[in-house]
Amino acid sequence: MEERLQKILAQAGIASRRAAEELIRAGRVQVNGIVATLGQKADAARDRITVDGAPIRLEPKVYIALYKPRKVLSTLEAEPGDRRRTLRDLLPIPERVYPVGRLDYESEGLMLMTNDGDLSQRLTHPSYGHPKIYRVLVARRPDEEQMEALRHGVVLSDGHRTLPARVEMEKPFGKGAWLRIELREGKKRQIREMCTLIGLPVVRLIRIGLGPLRLGTLKPGEWRYLSAEEIALLQKSTRGRPNPPPAHRQRTQDAKRTSR
Repeated sequence: MEERLQKILAQAGIASRRAAEELIRAGRVQVNGIVATLGQKADAARDRITVDGAPIRLEPKVYIALYKPRKVLSTLEAEPGDRRRTLRDLLPIPERVYPVGRLDYESEGLMLMTNDGDLSQRLTHPSYGHPKIYRVLVARRPDEEQMEALRHGVVLSDGHRTLPARVEMEKPFGKGAWLRIELREGKKRQIREMCTLIGLPVVRLIRIGLGPLRLGTLKPGEWRYLSAEEIALLQKSTRGRPNPPPAHRQRTQDAKRTSR
């Protein structure tokens, strides 16, 4: 069956659809010896599709839940000379799998590893607004004003106002407290910056949920293959069209287009 090349490349675990489009634009993809063009279709079972001269293989889909410990990079390979551990050090498996999204170096918790590029793209695209759930230990006990600030949105240093979030107090802990925060966006180090800006330095941050997937009983450094039920839930959560942007963000986008 013929499908768009970027979808085939994503299914093969080569790259997300968006990254696959860039590979095609760069002339790095060929179909039956001819340089491919964006929008072209092919049949993976019949056509010879290569990237940089290497034929692609539609490998069986692999889905893994991993507990990333602190002080591990959310990448498969570190920069030359960087001796810090990476996700590859935690997964001694033959399959090529890639992280869906990231956690910063000091953060820990649930990461999804897969070679399903199509699913990865849909889970990370901001238009779908998949929830991400965190347990966050802050150094001080928040007052109601600080809790409301987190719930309604905080203006970050780059001028971005965060979307409304679900924030609950789990329990006091020493002079601080454990919070449960659910986001539907994911800017780099967002929770750390949100909390710092309102006077709540983050001591520990653990992601416990990504879409319908939960960390469960995994301990730091442990991993497991997803069950058939979990895979079905993930696939179900990524069906359909992206959500429209929230009203306040849509107004900002409209204003930008008007000012151009």
